[in-house]
Amino acid sequence: MLVTFICQLMAFFLVVPVQVSAFYFYTNGGERKCFHKELSKNTLLQGTYKVQIYDDNLKSYKEADPKDLSVVVDVEEVFDDNQRVVHQKGAPNGDFTFVALDSGEHRVCFQPQASGWLSKVKTKVDIEFDIGSDAKLDSKKRDTLEALHQKVNILNSKILEIRREQQLMREREASFRDISESVNSRAMWWTIIQVFVLGITCVWQMKHLSTFFVKQKVL
Repeated sequence: MLVTFICQLMAFFLVVPVQVSAFYFYTNGGERKCFHKELSKNTLLQGTYKVQIYDDNLKSYKEADPKDLSVVVDVEEVFDDNQRVVHQKGAPNGDFTFVALDSGEHRVCFQPQASGWLSKVKTKVDIEFDIGSDAKLDSKKRDTLEALHQKVNILNSKILEIRREQQLMREREASFRDISESVNSRAMWWTIIQVFVLGITCVWQMKHLSTFFVKQKVL
């Protein structure tokens, strides 16, 4: 029983080699908050954050507008004289990805930044760290490429469908143009025939009237 339990425990840690931690903290007036992580070489660190601002009217925290507030994320190597390896400025809701180049202690810092009256506002920052191997990053890249490939295939199929519709519209337009030209041609010949018949009729009537007037000794 003990051996079976140990085998199951080892299998669990082999299948789930990722460490996930989620927490939140409060800041006031753009305070910079840092966290220390001990990372080994080629370890993947992924972070997801969400910043909310305190609303005095609601007496609670609400979503921040990206136009009013941004977040600066820094990752520094403490073991290498605090060398900064990541500096990212983004929206109140976002994420970042970092692969440790060397083993040692790393410092991850978050700093909400705002202007105007929001520069002194209270903020709540929700953070989730996901620590694993760089193979996970490659897997996610493959998943992203596959998703992009599927989107490209969908766009290609839509383009082909649009081209077929355009070809059908061109064929219909050509058919309509041929019918229109045929109708116009028939209408033109019909008009010519009508004018010709009208001219012959006028000539015959004039000749008939001339003969009538001669017989009546009018002319």
